[in-house]
Amino acid sequence: MKDELELIAGITALAGSSFGGAITVATVPTVVSAVAPAAGVAGWLGFTTTVTTIVAAPVSVPVGGVVAVGALLTYGGYKAYNFIKNKKVKEV
Repeated sequence: MKDELELIAGITALAGSSFGGAITVATVPTVVSAVAPAAGVAGWLGFTTTVTTIVAAPVSVPVGGVVAVGALLTYGGYKAYNFIKNKKVKEV
């Protein structure tokens, strides 16, 4: 049990560091609006219009975080496997 806790502590410390940069996991559409001069004579007279553009904003997570979550999920699966394997089934 002590070795398992040391492993989790080490991986958690690794997740907090800037090891490996970041991984883009998703791209979310984001609406960006700006005011621009109107076209033609209306723009010359000082009228404006709102220009709306949809851009892609990346969602990034640190690599260390991905490693830590994977390690914790693996450890949880290992503990669940041992629990199920050692569980004695009562016969009805």
